Amino acid sequence: MLLLIFPVQTVSALALCLLCAAGYVLAASNAPGQPKRAMKVNAFELVGNSIASGQQVFLGTEDKVYIIDKTENNPTQINGHPAWAAEWSASSKQTRPMEVITNTFCAGGSVLGNGTWLNVGGNQAVTYGGDPAASQLGGAPYNDLDGGQSMLNPCDSGDCNWFLVAPMTTRRWYPTLATLQDGSIIIVGGCTFGDYVNNAGQNNPTYEFFPSRGPPILSPIIQNTLPINLYPLIWVLPSGKLFIQSGWKTVLLDMDKNIETPLQDMPDAVRVYPASAGNTMLPLTPDNNYTASIMFCGGSNISTERWTQKWDIPSLASITPDQSPNYVELDPLPEGRTMGNLILLPDGRVLCLNGAKTGTAGYGNNSFTIGQSYADQPHFTPLMYDPKAPATKRWSLDGFSSSMIPRMYHSTATLLPDGSVFVAGSNPNSDVNTTAPYPTEYRIERFYPSYYNQRRPEPQGLPNQLSYGGSYFNVSLTLADLFGNVDNIQAAKVIVMRTGFSTHTMNMGMRSVQLQSSFTGNMDGSAVLHVNQLPPNAGIMPPGPALLFVVVNGVPSIGIQVMCGSGKIEKQSMLPVQSLPTSGINSQQTGQQQVSGTSFLTQSAKNWLVFVMKYVGAVSAIWFL
Repeated sequence: MLLLIFPVQTVSALALCLLCAAGYVLAASNAPGQPKRAMKVNAFELVGNSIASGQQVFLGTEDKVYIIDKTENNPTQINGHPAWAAEWSASSKQTRPMEVITNTFCAGGSVLGNGTWLNVGGNQAVTYGGDPAASQLGGAPYNDLDGGQSMLNPCDSGDCNWFLVAPMTTRRWYPTLATLQDGSIIIVGGCTFGDYVNNAGQNNPTYEFFPSRGPPILSPIIQNTLPINLYPLIWVLPSGKLFIQSGWKTVLLDMDKNIETPLQDMPDAVRVYPASAGNTMLPLTPDNNYTASIMFCGGSNISTERWTQKWDIPSLASITPDQSPNYVELDPLPEGRTMGNLILLPDGRVLCLNGAKTGTAGYGNNSFTIGQSYADQPHFTPLMYDPKAPATKRWSLDGFSSSMIPRMYHSTATLLPDGSVFVAGSNPNSDVNTTAPYPTEYRIERFYPSYYNQRRPEPQGLPNQLSYGGSYFNVSLTLADLFGNVDNIQAAKVIVMRTGFSTHTMNMGMRSVQLQSSFTGNMDGSAVLHVNQLPPNAGIMPPGPALLFVVVNGVPSIGIQVMCGSGKIEKQSMLPVQSLPTSGINSQQTGQQQVSGTSFLTQSAKNWLVFVMKYVGAVSAIWFL
């Protein structure tokens, strides 16, 4: 054994250093850090096996993505039958199978205000090839039950599982879900047993709520838009009304009075399944007064149930339904696309990936199919939409690498906390088929946007819960977080993002909300953001879990998970908004400050020392107890 002997003064100094280090660890434990560098930005990387093909996916915790498939003959087994659900870890890139019990084929999903995820509907119990099973109560070969309502409380412990709740009041295949202002969920539309498109014999033109508010309610727009009314596109608006787009029709639903108000018909193309245009609500910000605009990209021009070869168009339209009943044309896509996922990024841009140049969603055994796929000519290269760019220049294809994987029907994507995008799925086949022209796909990819490898802000002071109104909070940023220029605090933003439930080209409930903020620039080049809570209107960001980012110079911090609202399914409290301090930067510090060499090290050491010393007293007290 080697024994080192130090003078008393040295021991004291060493103890102090250890205490400082301990204090630093405690202080930094809740702060976002730096992601592992990607090999290349604007590019894809393979990051694992999904076990179940990713027909439906959602981010459940900061580390876990949940994957849901239809009942089919996946090679991984669980409880004596193929698994059609899984949990993927972003940190380990490992996947574990999960028991989901019912046939979740073409179900819908959303998150309740308490953080529990709800998966609704799906197909009847099936056997090989998707044929109806002899029993709807389970049995060989898949032991699946008729699709119903399943719930999940996400966890990082690796032992959470799906569980069944009360049976649905009515069968729903292809329903759409949205989280409401009280944290409950509205469930809209669907059909009883499914088909390529809907028909009057199995149409379910109703909506209902979970938890239940009573029997289903008739929806005229769903009733009158056959045969193209499956997976209607719905969005909760700041006005409290529900936007519904189905077939060529659009309405605003007053959910309290059960009244639908017609808006302009959709221009150019059908956007709902199986036309499957990309769609998203654009970011809600103080600059646009938290006014919702909804964007639709691509789709198919349908005149009959038998669609012609002139299927896919590059049309892009948007509507601001709380302000105008009319659609407006935006920059068209560079080329036609169906089944293109639109993913909101924390820097305000919109990523478009997956999909095909021709065809539609769906599969079958028709003469014109490619294998069983109703689509052909996959898009391998993503593109980016910047809503702040000048008109005609909002789409960009420059600098993007291509994926090697065709992501066709039943592909999915969702934002991850580090700002990368999880991509999975593709299975235009009736059962597992690994030799088809477009095979059942299990490979998971991550796409790394252009900001990914830049040094990330590491904000201090982020909360783990946001109220509707109330007192502002302070977020501290160092000179390094501000990229060496305190002036960058002027454009820094705090963004709340819900990543949604991804399936069939939709991310149900996905939205981005910028919080109102002001700033104070300090003499040492650091700064503080003074940040309001969520606006006192749960229609802007309904209650439930979300990610919180701080964006500086277009570079987001790693997002942390926060709870919006009370964490309960209830009417949310709306609090008075506290006034923010006036923005300002110390006049001696305005202008460029270079962060390099000795000055950078000195300034960084000073910032960390000031921060660490806040904890030394408390840690020292514990040390000497």
